Amino acid sequence: MRENYLAKWLNNELTTKELETFEKSDEYASYKKIIKTAQGLGNPDFDMDKALAASELKQTSKTVKVIKLNPVKKLMWLAAPIALLLAGSYFYFSSQNETITTAIADNATFLLPDSSEVRLNSDSKISYSKKNWDKKRDLKLQGEAYFKVAEGEKFTVKTASGLITVLGTQFNVKSTENFFEVTCFEGLVSVTFEEETVKLPDGFSFLVLDNKFTVLDLSDVLEPSWIHNESTFRNIPLRFVLNEFERQYKVTVDAKNIDAEKLFTGSFNHKNMDTALKSICNPNQLKFKLDGDKVFLYAENAT
Repeated sequence: MRENYLAKWLNNELTTKELETFEKSDEYASYKKIIKTAQGLGNPDFDMDKALAASELKQTSKTVKVIKLNPVKKLMWLAAPIALLLAGSYFYFSSQNETITTAIADNATFLLPDSSEVRLNSDSKISYSKKNWDKKRDLKLQGEAYFKVAEGEKFTVKTASGLITVLGTQFNVKSTENFFEVTCFEGLVSVTFEEETVKLPDGFSFLVLDNKFTVLDLSDVLEPSWIHNESTFRNIPLRFVLNEFERQYKVTVDAKNIDAEKLFTGSFNHKNMDTALKSICNPNQLKFKLDGDKVFLYAENAT
């Protein structure tokens, strides 16, 4: 079929012989389907039967006046927004991130496309591009996660507090309000915080509290305690301990009557609230009272 048959057909300019040839082609059936679909979109009507009838009349009689409907412009008018919609949809779906979230008092374990393992702690979220993982191994993390990176694989973890770049290693990242900690358990981790980059070997932790960072020796720790349903702290202000307690037990802690800046060293479990509260309160000479989903803390000598 000649390439200009379509344009001539739409403008009713085909000869009788050309029209017969065109109607027998596969393209003719496809174009009829396109026009039928376009009519269903609710745009200005294009009557296929009338257009064909007008074309036949023009070929058989020179005295009949044919009004050209110029459907080419109609189709172009329809095609533009349809093409834009399809392009936009493709961009939307191809760029969508894979997102995994956990609720308060919940956790999850999953594999990345390169078989690296991620364990996501309570009230946390990770997102990454599954489609583009081979080209861009970037993750965004809110909350806390423990990573076991596949050997030889490299990727980057982005948080609101800092950037972590790793290569075949095991490490834990916690990024919450005013608290940022990266602990390396195997291999080497590069941590960037406010333009400061630290190479963190296994057995060390990079800790930021209220925008002040320090490097700690945790060589006696083999993996994060939270994966065994326990939260552990070393010389951490009590307010951060209570924040973690809230994340694990779906409660609100009222600490206005205690010194929440007091340093705490110890742990609490994630399975028994009463036991957990005693683990926090007893070393600090505190008492607690439960009222529904709210916990009130006060000093032992308080009225």
